Parts: sequence; C-alpha cells; structure tokens
Amino acid sequence: MMRRVTTAFVQSAKRVGYQDVLGRPLYLSGSAKFETSKRTMSDEAVNTEALGFSETVDYFFDKAAVLVMDKLIDDLPGKASKEAKSQKVKNILKMIKPVNHLVKFSFPIRRDNGDVEIVEAWRAQHSQHRTPCKGGIRYSLDVNDDEVKALSQLMTYKCAVVDVPFGGAKAGVKIDPKQYSETELEKITRRLTVELAKKGFIGPGIDVPAPDMGTGEREMSWIADTFANTLGHGNINAYACGVFHGIQNFIMEASYMSMVGLAPGFADKTVIIQGLGNVGLHSMRYLHRAGAKVIGIMEWDGAIYNADGLNPRDLEDYKIENGTIVGYPLAQPYEGNMITEQCDIFVPAASEKQLTKENAHEVKAKIIAEGANGPTTIEADKIFLERNVLVIPDLYLNAGGVTVSYFEWLKNLNHVSYGRLTFKYEKDSNHYLLAFTRAQVWKKRWSHSHLAVRGNIMRTAMKYNLGLDLRTASYIMAIEKIFRVYNDAGLTFT
Repeated sequence: MMRRVTTAFVQSAKRVGYQDVLGRPLYLSGSAKFETSKRTMSDEAVNTEALGFSETVDYFFDKAAVLVMDKLIDDLPGKASKEAKSQKVKNILKMIKPVNHLVKFSFPIRRDNGDVEIVEAWRAQHSQHRTPCKGGIRYSLDVNDDEVKALSQLMTYKCAVVDVPFGGAKAGVKIDPKQYSETELEKITRRLTVELAKKGFIGPGIDVPAPDMGTGEREMSWIADTFANTLGHGNINAYACGVFHGIQNFIMEASYMSMVGLAPGFADKTVIIQGLGNVGLHSMRYLHRAGAKVIGIMEWDGAIYNADGLNPRDLEDYKIENGTIVGYPLAQPYEGNMITEQCDIFVPAASEKQLTKENAHEVKAKIIAEGANGPTTIEADKIFLERNVLVIPDLYLNAGGVTVSYFEWLKNLNHVSYGRLTFKYEKDSNHYLLAFTRAQVWKKRWSHSHLAVRGNIMRTAMKYNLGLDLRTASYIMAIEKIFRVYNDAGLTFT
C-alpha cells in the first residue's frame, strides 16, 4: 500500500535549501554528489542564478524526484526488502537524468561571395527509453552544447507527460539565419543532414527531426529530400501549436482561476505575447478567436502595443510584407520592458530564461503560459509560486507540436495521407489501415488529449499538495512514466 505523502513532508521538501537540492540529488543519501559535465556540485552553497540551462532542468527533476520516490518504491512488485527496492529506484533515477548522447559537428560551407565559413552544430539524444528520439533543429547564434542538452531533456519529459512514445532529442546550428541567403541555408541544412546520417543520428526509427527556432517546413523538406536521396527513405515532420488549448483547459477551471483572482473564461482577458514565430502567431490567432484581447507583441527588433487589441490577420500580413512588426500603423511602439506591463496572461514564446529574479516581482500577469522551452528560471519560478501566479509549464503547454509530429511519423511510416487518417470508410484497400489507425492511434491520442493530461496534472498537484506548482506535478508525472519503462526493461549491462 502506498504511503500517502503528508503535507508536513511536502512543506519540508519545499523548505530544502538550494544547497541540498544541487549539492546532491534529493533522492540520494549520504555524501553522494551531483556531477555534471561542467562542475561537481559540492556541499558548499550554490548560486542558482549561475546555473546553466541543463542544470536548471536537473534541479526541477530533483525537486520532483524527492516527492515521488516513496511512491516508486512502494509500487515496485516483488518481495525484495525495502532497502533493495530503494536502491533500485535510486539507480533508475540516476539513469533517467543524464543526456545519453551528444555529438558536435564542424563543417565548411561556401558562401555566395566565395568565402568558406566553418559552421558549428550539435545534436543531443537524452533518452532512448522510447524510440525514435524526437526533437527540433534550431538555427540561432545562442546555440551551444548546454542549451541543446537541456532542450533534449525537456523533450523527453514533455513526451512522457502527454504519452507520446518518443525519447527526447534536440539539434542546434550556431548561425543567424537572417544573415544567410536561401541557397546558403540549403547548403547548411543538407550538409547537416549528411553529418547526422553519418553518425547514425537521423532515421524514422532512430531520431526524427522537427522545426524549431529559425527553421520551418522549408528546412524539413531539404532534410527529407537529402535523407531520401542518401539512405532511401523520406520522413517530413511539420510544426503544430497547442498552446491555446493548454491555456483554455486551465482558464476554464474555476478552482485555479479563484486561486489567482481571475474569472473563468477568455472574455475580457488581456494578453501579451513575447515572440511572433510559429508558436506566438498561432497562439495569438486562437486567443483572439476565443475572445481574449492581445494588447502587446514583443519581437527581437521591437515591441508594439494597442490597449484596444491587435488584429492577428492584419498584423501577420504586415509582418509578411515588411519582415518586421516595427512600424505597424495600428499600434504604438512600446518603450521599456513589456514583460512587466499590465495584462492577465503573458505568453513567453521566444527563448529560455526570459523570466528571472530581476523581473519576476514586477510581472503583473496572473497567468504565465510557457510557449517557449525553459523561459522561467529557478528563482522566478519560486517568486511566482509565492505570489500565486499560475505558471502553465512548458512540459505540458507546448507539447502539441510533438503530439502532431507523432501522427505525421505514423503517417509517413505507413505512406498514407492525412485524408485517410479519418473515421470515414473509404476503400477496401484502406480498410485495415484505417481500422488499425482508429484502434491504435486515435483512441490512444485523443483519450490522452490536453484535457485528460490537464486532469492528471491537477490530480498529481493535489495528491502532493503542490498548490499552483504545476511544473513539479508535470515532472512527477514524467518521472513515474519513464521509470516504469526503465524498470520493465531491466538494467542491461550494468
């Protein structure tokens, strides 16, 4: 029988200092140390503000692990002693956390002016507990090995939360795509595909890429074409955005809205979005349709504001025509940091570490909807919890893309178009494929929709008395599911 975690225990865990959390994983005892590729966390005080992105993910993992460990021990079958079960749980948790593979590429490309430039790129595979690995390819000057590792970790946990059977991966190319012609970008993308193939880091049953910051359908088509022409198989995955549905599932929940002082529903809610890429643009469209008022948009080259609300279609047309939102005639330019502007919902949909210790106290939004990966630092997360700000975490909110990618992956493996992935009976030749799809895909995917996952997160938060700490609840869910896979597979070659 599982021992229920008491409120006192949870409060005690919440009071554990950063030194204990990072000096050693909370599920380890004695003098065990938490080691990373860059440093060894000792028992000395650790400045969490100096932690890298991957170390921040590890922190949140440890925070959840200490709460769920007793349940994992109690759920283990067999007649082994409590000590033996405890040791097994610790060993499996050690196996889950680190990134399994990280490869760096350096390759030359010839620019249009004849100069040769060396391009740096990385691909990380966090876990193969489910295969293939899945993760986007990012083109940005901010890319480095730590960022790629952290994003691959988040992808593993994200897939587990929404029951998508992929391991986590991520790739990054250290370039500013705005500074390259289409021909140059095609050269870079095709060469990257070849390098990934040479290392065994791409393939429909091994590692499936997807768009991310700085990439889109065009780059995925180049990758698919290069891969098909070199290894004989094509597999394209597109991008999707489920941020709106994630927000909707919580904003319609009266109990959570009462905790943050808002009325349920989108009516009269004001929204500010950071980043008008794929995630930000689709979020703006759906929020506008639902009755919310998007009053501000932040981009890399400027910000605009209109207290009466912005029209998504008109703004999109302006950006397509001008390549920027700056100068948009139906809004005013915004000076200062729009993150702290008055609004009900703030959607960070750009890059990581945007909400920090320095600005978290000044954020006026009651709901933070993490459209980006890792936009909130450890210190900011703690401040938001203290201020009763609802943070809808990235593990849940931006998992819509990988969910749709799972459909595309199945579609490509079976060489069947989306039109046949319906409940409509078409032709005898498709009957068995449709029956299989309906039984194995639709039933499973839609029964684990955003709404169902939200319910699981809420129940986990209530079970462990976490209040508004949905991030820890999501990590607990991910750990439990990944743990079961590792436990069933056994500890091979250890």
